[in-house]
Amino acid sequence: MIKSKPDNYIYYCTSSNPYPSIPTAHSCQLQDLTPSHLNNTPKAEMDRIFFTRCAKVGSESLLEFMEDLQDVNNFEVDYLGLKRSGPRILTPKQQSKRARHIFNQAPGTVYIEHTSWIDFHHYNLPKPIFINLVRDPVERMISWYYYVRNSYLNAIFYRKHPTATIKPVDWYKKSFNDCVRNGDAECQYVPETVKDYVGNYKRQSLFFCGHDRDCLPFDSPLAIQIAKRRVEEEYAVVGTWEETNITLTVLEHYIPRYFARATKLYPLYQKSLQNRNRNNRKPKVDADVKAMVRRNFTHEYDFYYFCKQRLFKQYIALKRAELERLNFD
Repeated sequence: MIKSKPDNYIYYCTSSNPYPSIPTAHSCQLQDLTPSHLNNTPKAEMDRIFFTRCAKVGSESLLEFMEDLQDVNNFEVDYLGLKRSGPRILTPKQQSKRARHIFNQAPGTVYIEHTSWIDFHHYNLPKPIFINLVRDPVERMISWYYYVRNSYLNAIFYRKHPTATIKPVDWYKKSFNDCVRNGDAECQYVPETVKDYVGNYKRQSLFFCGHDRDCLPFDSPLAIQIAKRRVEEEYAVVGTWEETNITLTVLEHYIPRYFARATKLYPLYQKSLQNRNRNNRKPKVDADVKAMVRRNFTHEYDFYYFCKQRLFKQYIALKRAELERLNFD
């Protein structure tokens, strides 16, 4: 008989590989993996989703898919946050304004913004359902590097801001390989730095850590530990578009109010969603360049793998009976 565990019991998988791609049946005690222990959705105190959207993680695809799901599951996407462009860290007044805006929306609302986790209880408000996505940290940086050089997006920007300084042609033509190898300031990712040469969203963990000053130093062990705790205690699901089917399966079962039938409906929209915001002209980045950059993202990778392992645990908990049957065959 499986013994019950206390409500605050936290489950971890162990493995000889410090960064497992997926926990195996023998690396986790399967009887300990149950959706009820791994689901933070019941802890939410109001029927709203707050998608604290990381940049360049596939969030455009999930957003568009949620637009397709909203009529099926009777919820509404709030587009106000998509139009906002705020600072890295919000002031308490700004956080309160965001939190109250979400609270004042009708039940069944999804609020999406490039911003960090907010402590709703600090503002005497019930907390929503938190979700997010993560992506390989270096791949995010490569994606961002070429995203800001997109000619179409820049044409729109300069049409809206005709007095803005136009970047030189060499800036648009410069490859990520050359930028890193030449030690250009734009491609230097120095651990523990707070001030950035350019805004590039390199702190994936910041979206989870929150708006405290301790969250700002890049690749900081402290910021990473705070972010991990937020994920474990506050987020219902942190998925990855690199594992789309697993992410949608977990969302569907852990947050059915919004994601019911997601795995059945996704194939109908898959082709258009896969091309969402994709830069097909992105040049190949050499392996040695990726390795050079990766060395400065040590703790960010730790956080990324932590989130993926948690997602896989949530998935395994759903598939436990099937996995146990295969284990005995």
